[in-house]
Amino acid sequence: MAISGRAQVLACAEGSAANSVLPTRVGRLIGAWWCCRITQALAPRKVGIAYHDGTVAMSIVSPLHVSRFIQAHDLAAAKKGIKLSIGFDFHEYLAITRATPTKAPTYPNFRPERSPIKTGEGYWMMGVDANNEVALLEAARLYDLSDSNFADHLESLQAFYGEPAIYAHPQDRCTCRAASAKQMTGRVAYHGDRWIRRDFRGQGIPKIMAGIARGVSFAMWAPDFLCALVARKRLDRGSVYGYAHYEPGGSALHLLDEAIVDDDCLVWLTGEELRAMVQSGDVTQFVVT
Repeated sequence: MAISGRAQVLACAEGSAANSVLPTRVGRLIGAWWCCRITQALAPRKVGIAYHDGTVAMSIVSPLHVSRFIQAHDLAAAKKGIKLSIGFDFHEYLAITRATPTKAPTYPNFRPERSPIKTGEGYWMMGVDANNEVALLEAARLYDLSDSNFADHLESLQAFYGEPAIYAHPQDRCTCRAASAKQMTGRVAYHGDRWIRRDFRGQGIPKIMAGIARGVSFAMWAPDFLCALVARKRLDRGSVYGYAHYEPGGSALHLLDEAIVDDDCLVWLTGEELRAMVQSGDVTQFVVT
């Protein structure tokens, strides 16, 4: 799919913060993108490390660590012939995904008409090839689970619908058997809807996407947990990069109107593991196989 004029990769000039798609090419990223979008988010991050005796030590990651981490993966994408961009308008994202041949439909948790995403609580990543054709897509959003946990969020269907009573079918259901999901509270970053065009598969693209997404999520949110739901067959046929843990029974999901029937594993990182990854610059230190 050729990128439409509205979805062209845009430079964020002064006063144009409304632009929904912004480049990650690093020279501009350190300047215009940071200034327009996440300058405040990139203030030095204090991440708490809890010890068994109840004390908490604070570890700081500087903006320079974050920018270097993203830069390394952005340059790796460029070497593969991919120009990356980050977007924040999910109406535009949905238009792109629907116009992208071979990509499966986007789940309702990334569709704003079913699950609204507040400004600053979601972003999406797009990569285009030399012909400006879409080559990869991925999305992320932040769930505030201060008074809940990820398992309850899934089973209540609030992970998928802003108002399940209105949008969910009476027979829709989700069962989460992964015990670890009950421990995921606070700021939980959820990554999903990944798609890689067939001619770019088998080239290490998932590692690059994992690096960019981990860096941006850390910069914007410094979440307590970062997680995804992954089909068992993906784990069986290869590695899933950027996660330290996995557990079966993450989501047995049936959404009738969406024709969705899934039985996915839960994969995740703690906030401290995410910090360590960004600080080290190595997304492959955490690999689920």
